[in-house]
Amino acid sequence: MLPKVGIVMGSDSDYGVVKETVDILKKFNVQVELRVISAHRTPFEAFEYASKAEENGIEVLIGAAGKAAHLPGVLAGISPLPVIGLPIKSSTMDGLDSLLSIVQMPQGVPVATVAINGSLNAGLLAVQILSVKYPELREKYKGYKEEMKEQVKIKDQKIQSMTD
Repeated sequence: MLPKVGIVMGSDSDYGVVKETVDILKKFNVQVELRVISAHRTPFEAFEYASKAEENGIEVLIGAAGKAAHLPGVLAGISPLPVIGLPIKSSTMDGLDSLLSIVQMPQGVPVATVAINGSLNAGLLAVQILSVKYPELREKYKGYKEEMKEQVKIKDQKIQSMTD
């Protein structure tokens, strides 16, 4: 059985950012369940989703939200699963409002938080969390890091050759 991550967006307009999370999880062969559930407009659905996530085979939750960005905190307040908060850049404060809403969780309700629009890192953090249980993900992640290292070396050589 494949590991499974639940990604919940506060709005379908967040998908442009969240797509990168979906793509990286699929690259690592992680099953994705993608939903639009609002902590404010559909709070009962948020409660039901979070309370049944573990029972439905989800092992990590990612909550993507902008503005007041209560969604990741609501998920973490209900579910025992690890929750990653993905603050979405908003029109009012360039996402700072979202970041602060997600990162300022009360004691006892942790939410790991990535950068504003840090979609790739949200997916990679989920992979790292899952790799505790799934050693094959740890090996794939090590390979991913090696690929990044090689890409930097190629870019370094290219830049060096421009200054010769």
